[in-house]
Amino acid sequence: MRSTKILAYSFLLTLLLCIGADAQSTPKSKSVSFEGAKIRYYDIGNKKSKEALVLVHCWTCNVEFWKDTYNAFPNHRVIAMDLPGHGASDKPKIDYSIDYFAKAVDAVMKKAGVEKAVLAGHSMGTPIIRKYYELYPDKTRGLIIVDGALLPFGERAEVDKFFEPMFKDYNANAAKFIDGMLPADEKLRPFIRSSMLATPDYVGMSAMKLMTDDAYAKHGTMNVPVLAVMAPSPYWPNDLEARYRAIAPNLEFLMWPGTSHFLQMERPKEFNEAVAAFISKNKLL
Repeated sequence: MRSTKILAYSFLLTLLLCIGADAQSTPKSKSVSFEGAKIRYYDIGNKKSKEALVLVHCWTCNVEFWKDTYNAFPNHRVIAMDLPGHGASDKPKIDYSIDYFAKAVDAVMKKAGVEKAVLAGHSMGTPIIRKYYELYPDKTRGLIIVDGALLPFGERAEVDKFFEPMFKDYNANAAKFIDGMLPADEKLRPFIRSSMLATPDYVGMSAMKLMTDDAYAKHGTMNVPVLAVMAPSPYWPNDLEARYRAIAPNLEFLMWPGTSHFLQMERPKEFNEAVAAFISKNKLL
């Protein structure tokens, strides 16, 4: 009888510990209103700190694409959000421009009381954090590019032709486009695919069109420390590092063979260590 009670107690204790771990790993949601739309975000760590690591997700993704990262920095405050049109944030029928997204990021930071930040942008998050730097240079301590483009995607006519089928029939072609980006990891594929396809078509089309337009706009030099963590792709030019260094003179460039577009999810420990080392080396937070 006693051994049965001990076994039951041990099981209950283990269950409670597991529940506690899950609760700790999923932050409490907060929200801010921006131009009439609610933006959902997480605010993790020391709320008294006026500096933070801010995580900005990819096209048609959401805050949980950072699930292996937003709890990984106990010594820093971390802000992670669902961009407008994505995840649990409101999805108004508007133009989802890079400028709009960058100002939405600033609205979250203002609500959280964050005055300066290191911003990490995955894919579409890269032009968003670049725009944030251009709009708010005094608030930007450093930038982290996560397999994102600082260059136009190619000749404009070729790019327009490539995306034409998706803009004509998004629902029929978005899945094919997304499937082409999925990692080999079978555990990650269902979450990534279902999450991206859950984003409304009008959001996906507008964000892609205006992100493409922004790539051909004039952008200046990034005069803050920049970390680029990239995955190999036939679409990158052979001199990608040199071209990025011309845009970001204080650049640390990493290319990780064997990774996909979602490298922060495939190799989270290595990614988080690279981010921590970059912040520490440059004394950014």
